[in-house]
Amino acid sequence: MLDWVDVEKAVELPGLRLVLTAGVPGPWGESAKGMFHAKKMPFARVRQDAGLPNDALERWTGQRNAPVAVWEDERGRALVRSGWTEIVLLAERIAPDPPLVPASPADRALMFGLCHEICSEDGWGWNRRLMLLHPLLANLPEDPPDALAVPIELGRRYGYRPEAGEAAAGRAAAILELLSRRLLEQKGRGSRFFIGDALSALDVHWAAFAALLQPLPEELCPMQPFMRQSYTVADESVLAAADPILLEHRDFLYQEFLELPVET
Repeated sequence: MLDWVDVEKAVELPGLRLVLTAGVPGPWGESAKGMFHAKKMPFARVRQDAGLPNDALERWTGQRNAPVAVWEDERGRALVRSGWTEIVLLAERIAPDPPLVPASPADRALMFGLCHEICSEDGWGWNRRLMLLHPLLANLPEDPPDALAVPIELGRRYGYRPEAGEAAAGRAAAILELLSRRLLEQKGRGSRFFIGDALSALDVHWAAFAALLQPLPEELCPMQPFMRQSYTVADESVLAAADPILLEHRDFLYQEFLELPVET
């Protein structure tokens, strides 16, 4: 079982601290964790609690949410990184072997571009969140019930508008088609990876974000039933866009490179 470190203790620790949401295998957190796991880089898991103020975390890092990576540099000044790109580059800096960013500028640009389609605004994760929020927020009453406070706040963060909710499934399907095509092309070249012939940050990101298509089995990734149901895609247009190679690739990556069973 993993040991959680609270913020007050984490501030005093040396080395790498990774702030993760306790009890939630969220794709942004799992991909951040996966970067360091793939590099066999140890880190302290710092607890962030979903839905709570997390005031101590904000005082320390300037963030209330997870993931956040904190590293003490050689001058003793904490380096705080919260965006997915920043976390990838921090991992490369402090644990360069094995590299997860290609050396070739063309491959590097391709990798970061496809990562953007998975992790960034209007990407796969973003649009899956909009798909989940749309049925709840499309016809809000003037005085919404307290039970909708969390979805309303998430809608604010993800720029929810009814038209964005309507478009989300189509955008999600287009991204899955793009990723499927890339993996099938790579398979035709004899590669098991998205870029070249080696693991990259793109593979790690997809492994984590594939949970929003279909989560790993319960014995490999325990989840609350409502979360498992919401993560699992039911939209037929999105399912039709997902070639089986996407989940096959996810399973290969977890078996060979990432943490199993997933601990949250």
